[in-house]
Formats: sequence, structure tokens, C-alpha cells
Amino acid sequence: MYIRNQKRIADKLGIAFEELQLPATTSRGELLANLGARNADPRTTGIIVQRPVPASFDIKEVQQAIHPMKDVEGMHPHSLGQVVYNEADLAPCTAKAAVQMLKETGLTLPGLEVVVVGHSEIVGKPIGFLCMSEGCTVTTCHHMTKNLAQHTRQADVIFVAVGKPGLITADMVKPGAAVIDVGINKLPNGKWCGDVDFNAVLSVAGWITPVPGGVGTVTTAVLMQNTLVAAQRQRNHYEAAFGPGHSENNLAMQASK
Repeated sequence: MYIRNQKRIADKLGIAFEELQLPATTSRGELLANLGARNADPRTTGIIVQRPVPASFDIKEVQQAIHPMKDVEGMHPHSLGQVVYNEADLAPCTAKAAVQMLKETGLTLPGLEVVVVGHSEIVGKPIGFLCMSEGCTVTTCHHMTKNLAQHTRQADVIFVAVGKPGLITADMVKPGAAVIDVGINKLPNGKWCGDVDFNAVLSVAGWITPVPGGVGTVTTAVLMQNTLVAAQRQRNHYEAAFGPGHSENNLAMQASK
């Protein structure tokens, strides 16, 4: 679903989109060589490896193989590290989208009590750092948290990204709180839902995001925003290295020779 949305929005914006499906038999060397070729091709602005990858691959190695300047999804360790220094231009798309949705509520962010449920490297942790950079007081909860409801009931804002349908119920939410559901789960009936009991929490929360049609939609928009940032950075890099007027296509032709 995420890939379909990427292509649809990219086509709408005039951004060339190539989906490359590698067979399950692809070796580590073949995958890394493939990524290396796209790193070296000036016509490639951004590279995304859609998770999950086969268990035989080290996802950290795969992400590190993408050049940071082309890491439009914000998954490279360099991109994640930049978030700690309040550099969010190429921050992880989902985390960046979730925090952007909080900003759109109009709430005054400095001083807000924020609870992040989930501490993954690509969503939960970056959300925490992004919120701290806005002056929020952040509590991160995870599977070892002893009393989750005790924390969420005190929160002005709840972000949840766990992958467990119905985890956040109405009695766990402070009246008027903003609830931002990053979870995405496919039910046995084929429908999609988040980690929040949406219908029940709707009557309690001041703001709540739906699934589907919520954070995922904004994530795709942020991905395109990151792509524009990456394109400009690369253009600046090529011009600094080769001088003004060197287009990506001219550089690619020189590389092919």
C-alpha cells in the first residue's frame, strides 16, 4: 500500500518513480552492488529499501549502503543521528509526518507532556527527539513499561507506533488529548486499522488521526518533500564539484564513458 501511494503521488508531482522488485534469491553482494550503482548515478535522487527485507539480510548494513545524500526516507544512521542535533531536513519520514500532524493542531508545543508508545529506531525514538526539539517533555513507553495507562492518562499528546490493534483504549486517554496513531495492522477481514480503538477514543480525544488516511498519507507527502531537499543538495554538490551548468544527465553521460 505504501509503495502504491509513493508511485501515485510521485507521478502526480512529476517525480520519476522506479519500482525494482528483486527476487528472494538475490545475494547480499548483488543487493549491495545494486544500491552502489544507484548511489553513483546522478539521475537517481533518492533510494528507498522497502521493509521488511528477507531475514538473511542485515537491515543495518542495507541502510548504511544507501548514500546519506540519497537517503530520502531518513533511515541511514547519519540521518537518524542528525535528528539528535535538531537537523530534520531528511529525518525519518513517518516520524517527521507524525510530529508535523501535531504541529497542525495549533497546540503550543513547548511544555506539552508527550508520551510515545513504541521505541523503534525509525519511528518511536525519532518522534521523541523531534518533540524534544520543539520543547516538549517526552516519556517513551515500550513492551517493558509496567503500567502503560498510568503514563498515557497524564499525556497531552500520545503517539503510538507498536503494531497492536486496539492497544490504546478510551480509558487510557486524557480528555482533550491529541492522539496520533502511527500503527498499521491488517485485520482478518482484510480491513486496515491502527493501534488505537478509534471509535471509542474519538469521543475522548481532542484530536485523533484515522487509519488508513492519517499519518500514512502525510508520510508519503514528507517523502516527496525529502526528495526535493535531496535533489537540491545533490545539485549543489555537483555544481560545487564540477562547476555551474553541469546537469545530472551530462554527469551521467560522462560517468558512462
